[in-house]
Amino acid sequence: MNVAWFKERSELGVCVVLLALGVLVLTDALSIPTDFAQRGPVGPQAVPVLVGGLLIVVSVLLARDVLRGGRGEAEGGEDIDLTEPGDWRTVLLLSAAFLSNAALIDLVGFPLSGAIMFWGAAYALGSRNLVRDPLIAAGVSIVTFVIFDVLLGVPLPGGPLMEVF
Repeated sequence: MNVAWFKERSELGVCVVLLALGVLVLTDALSIPTDFAQRGPVGPQAVPVLVGGLLIVVSVLLARDVLRGGRGEAEGGEDIDLTEPGDWRTVLLLSAAFLSNAALIDLVGFPLSGAIMFWGAAYALGSRNLVRDPLIAAGVSIVTFVIFDVLLGVPLPGGPLMEVF
């Protein structure tokens, strides 16, 4: 096998990434302690094990298709101009919104860090209403916190606003 053979079957790189991701998800899922969130017969391992297993199956099926001569279709755009560059500003703003949530969640709690994340995502995607957007973001964050913390029993850090709930 030479370099040209691998170049003609570059989709095998996607197969390797999917396989590695599936193995990573499975190994992490099997190390999840089941005592803190067990609510009935299905524990917290069920969905990650299913997703990891399906990633491995998809990687194997894709590799088989590629090795049998299958090729991915060239990307075609319906409503987009493929000659235009990507919108990196939006990608970076969305990344900053998600990373701010990760950085702030232990410090200020999920309701506040989630509100910052939801508002940042709305701003990154083009919404510029400075009154409505933060209010909706706060509402979505509080509802998400209540659903996970109270209804599902998944503990989220409440932060200084914990006494409000």
